[in-house]
Amino acid sequence: MAFTTRVRRLDRVLLTSAGLIALLAVVVPTQALATMVFTAQSLAFIAPFLTLSVLVAASAKAAGIDRQIATVFSGHATRAIVIAAVFGAFSPFCSCGVIPIIASLLGAGVPLAPVMAFWISSPLMDPEMFILMLAHFELPFVLAKTMAALLMGMAAGFIVHLLVRQGVFANPLNPLVRSGESSCRRPALENEADVRWAFWRYPERRETFVAGARTTGWFLLTWLTLAFIIESLMLAYLPADTISASLGNQHWWAIPASAVVGVPAYLNGYAAIPMVSALIDMGMAPGAALTFMVAGGVTSIPAAMAVFALVKRPVFALYLVLGLTGSMLVGFAYQAVITL
Repeated sequence: MAFTTRVRRLDRVLLTSAGLIALLAVVVPTQALATMVFTAQSLAFIAPFLTLSVLVAASAKAAGIDRQIATVFSGHATRAIVIAAVFGAFSPFCSCGVIPIIASLLGAGVPLAPVMAFWISSPLMDPEMFILMLAHFELPFVLAKTMAALLMGMAAGFIVHLLVRQGVFANPLNPLVRSGESSCRRPALENEADVRWAFWRYPERRETFVAGARTTGWFLLTWLTLAFIIESLMLAYLPADTISASLGNQHWWAIPASAVVGVPAYLNGYAAIPMVSALIDMGMAPGAALTFMVAGGVTSIPAAMAVFALVKRPVFALYLVLGLTGSMLVGFAYQAVITL
């Protein structure tokens, strides 16, 4: 069966997770327990969001909505990229929860440029995060992060569009993901061009829903477990006081350092709000704080590892470059504006 084959192919990920825990149990037993607790808590925290996004992605496939989205995102390049960036900035998906949506869009044939625009902008801002940030930061900082989501998404989309026109990234998906066992592939549906909102009434669409939810859920659960294990180790050996001591000043390198440190130290968009607010109170430059939040939101370890498994290495490298470079430019621009 396809699912069984996929499990076998991902055994290396499960073995890596188990091997890390076993090694910690031998070398640092207390950290092994702390890592397991952290991983379990992180999975429990993200489970509702992840479940919702997986079900949305599976429902979109079964109902045929993904093909309609593909049509919207596959029109005129400029319009598609702008729409994708705006939709991403105001969609309620976190950096991990957006992964199955991305897989569904790429699997449906949506061009990489608007997908990348959505990919970059989506984890940076949503209505709930906007409101929560207003409780901790001044309005200009919140608006700056919102603009960062929109502009970075659009910039990433147009950069990818130019590269694709030069013949780069013809097949962005990882070969494993594009294989028959992938969560991005689905059986052909009767009258596929039509949207069937009540897809559960049709046997072949019910089958598509179940298969999509199962394989996408397993794919993300396996990789996110490993990601949270690694994240727990980086948090354990890169404590907050070290971050504040390194970034809590006005030196020019505080912003580039915030982009680099933001990746391993970032928890999630909501948990980062009080942490970054506290770092600003401790003396962190506002531009560095914005860079930290943006870089961490786009390229957090769980999201980055899911992307690593989803797409080919050149696409993954571009994703990191766009996220880190964009976050630094945003930080320098914001710092320059507030110091005028």
